[in-house]
Amino acid sequence: MKKIFDEDVIYKFEPDMEPVSQIEPGELVEFETRDCFSGQIKDEEKTMEEIDMSKSNPATGPLKVKGAEPGDFLKVDILDITLPDWGVTAIAPGEGVLGDKIDTAETVIPEIRGDVCYFDGVKISLNPMVGIIGVAPEEETFSSWSQGRHGGNLDTVDICKGSSVYLPVKQDGGLLALGDCHGSMGDGEVCVTGLEISSDVLTRVDIVDGPGIDWPVVSKEDKLAVMCSSGTVDEAIEKSVSSAVEILSENRDLEYEKAYMISSLSVDFRISQVVNPKVTVRASIPKEILDAESIFD
Repeated sequence: MKKIFDEDVIYKFEPDMEPVSQIEPGELVEFETRDCFSGQIKDEEKTMEEIDMSKSNPATGPLKVKGAEPGDFLKVDILDITLPDWGVTAIAPGEGVLGDKIDTAETVIPEIRGDVCYFDGVKISLNPMVGIIGVAPEEETFSSWSQGRHGGNLDTVDICKGSSVYLPVKQDGGLLALGDCHGSMGDGEVCVTGLEISSDVLTRVDIVDGPGIDWPVVSKEDKLAVMCSSGTVDEAIEKSVSSAVEILSENRDLEYEKAYMISSLSVDFRISQVVNPKVTVRASIPKEILDAESIFD
């Protein structure tokens, strides 16, 4: 098994990134990740306003996968996400959906015990997840805060243990990086933070063929979700609906109009997050309406 340590991180997804390690397809890889604040907040006296935000949202990597070429997808199986003993949640004026109602920056460090955390006496069940996962983009450079067709800061709760993430390859080797793990996060991540944690993420990384779509996809249990990002919720929803219709039309050999109607009957459109530079919405397609459990070979 290959391990990539958190001394090797990026803060931008660029087309010409230099890999820090490489693997053969199908190998196990463990990514040691920092929390989104790079460990700068360790107690409740420290706030987001007092740290170096240029060191925020690090992603460990990038990893080169031998043989991955543009047109392929990287398949990243999330096999395990470790939990530490504590995490960080923070707010600050101007940040998040209700940032205009916040006058003072505040930090809370909930204790983690097993699969729950305790926040001011409230017991919260945890669902460890990966916030940032992406590959080298085709042309544009993206901050690790942002997201797009390359993946990036998707902040999608379905990217958890037992799921598989499919990322469209744009550069030779793919150049995979991930980080920004959360012990828990609600859809939307409305205050701009989840339960931010450092973590070791165990993965299996492979190369597969995929459908004619150009967005990241996450497969979990009985559903397949296309993760689309844009400047507004309306735009992101439109892209998600379009992607779902395209998948159903191709997979079931349906007329576009019929696939559109089936999407309205069966596909859920869920907000992943609304606080990053772009909004992410996922089209969650039940596998039972697809012609095979996975549309990736």
